[in-house]
Amino acid sequence: MTKIRNLKLFNTLTGKKEVLKPIKNKTVHFFVCGPTVYDYMHIGHAKTYIQFDVIVKYLRLRDYNVFYLQNITDLDDKIIKRSQEEKINPLELARKFEKYYHEDEKKLNITAVTKYAKATDHIKQIVKQTKTLIQKSYAYKISDGYYFNISKFADYGKLSHRTVLGAEDAVSRIDDGVGKKNKGDFCLWKFSKPNEPSWDTELGKGRPGWHVEDTAITEANFGPQYDIHGGARDLIFPHHEAEIAQMESVSGKKPLVRYWIHTGFLNVGGQKMSKSLKNFITVRDALKKYDAESLRFFYISSHYRSPINFTEKAIEKTKNGLERLNDFVKHTKTGKKDDLKMLKELKEKFFKVMDDDFDTVKALAVIFDFIRKSYKKKKGAKKTYNFFKEIDKIFGVLNLGEEKIPQQIKKLVQEREKARKEKDWKKSDQLRAKIKSLGYWVEDTVNGPIVKKYD
Repeated sequence: MTKIRNLKLFNTLTGKKEVLKPIKNKTVHFFVCGPTVYDYMHIGHAKTYIQFDVIVKYLRLRDYNVFYLQNITDLDDKIIKRSQEEKINPLELARKFEKYYHEDEKKLNITAVTKYAKATDHIKQIVKQTKTLIQKSYAYKISDGYYFNISKFADYGKLSHRTVLGAEDAVSRIDDGVGKKNKGDFCLWKFSKPNEPSWDTELGKGRPGWHVEDTAITEANFGPQYDIHGGARDLIFPHHEAEIAQMESVSGKKPLVRYWIHTGFLNVGGQKMSKSLKNFITVRDALKKYDAESLRFFYISSHYRSPINFTEKAIEKTKNGLERLNDFVKHTKTGKKDDLKMLKELKEKFFKVMDDDFDTVKALAVIFDFIRKSYKKKKGAKKTYNFFKEIDKIFGVLNLGEEKIPQQIKKLVQEREKARKEKDWKKSDQLRAKIKSLGYWVEDTVNGPIVKKYD
């Protein structure tokens, strides 16, 4: 492990890269907005959660003690609407899709989360925050619930640098209560409606608004202030603005979060993904066509803040790059000697670019440049392999297991090697064809043949 320089990340709040300085030594409290569990995870979700998985795993590799918290929105208008369509209890529907979400995470090797927190497990904290906002005159009551008065919070808009909706915002949960004082006021507690889940509380019978769920969860786990909040870019307004307004009004402490980081958008075939355009792709559908490692590598190949265009051509290009990476790892298993100077330079360059706002694009460029030079110099052995094994703790895409090659295939490979040494190219080609017909592929390298399952 190389010495940590000043690890920097781009802070949406200030609009610039800043050195990471956690509130408490090297402990990082990290929260990311989780899914609303009314449908399957889609490839846009996958981009966000894979890229944050990489970021958290990198911080841990750099010896930060990261508590990675993610909420599960298990009750809101979308869940209720879908449950009515399927004629199922809303909470039952939420549990079903929460289970599917975790199954898809596992397939994509998303494993960094320390704790998942359900909104419905934090009703007590939600009620407490809402009561505090009422007592401090930040909230008011109308016919359908309690609302936050954004005009009372002077800093409203400081994250997005605006107070009105834009084209790219998440607008699915704008509350249109009759009698609101300001257009942007949002609901903290919704009074119960027939056939909807509700809780009997001091606020009256009802259920939580969307924004307050997250601040109740983070306060319960981290207190009124913490280090990093992440999420997709479309959540900046109004969701993250609402979180800031609520918690800073409740606690009187600023800032709620030291660093805000957001992932870029995903398009499909150059267009925004939507069911109406018929380009909506769930992770489950994508995995029927592409392997999980290629999908994960596709997202890692783009900087987390950059937009990305999901196309078949882009995935195929990714698969080729990943195959090249895996072939090199196999090469290092049979390699005779490492170039220690070159390996030291690789480590220094890799950590330098990753310490600069988790730049996976430059990190991969450094890696592939090293691979090219290693092949040219016929270098790469155990120490090189160990470093690639170490960085795969972050990337989670490499095939590091020993592939079991049947004895019949091994024998044919040996016969082919003998034919090649004797320059019997006709027999060599015939044996390669026979090996291929049995489902395996032979690749000739400077360190001998590499055999792999043929797809």
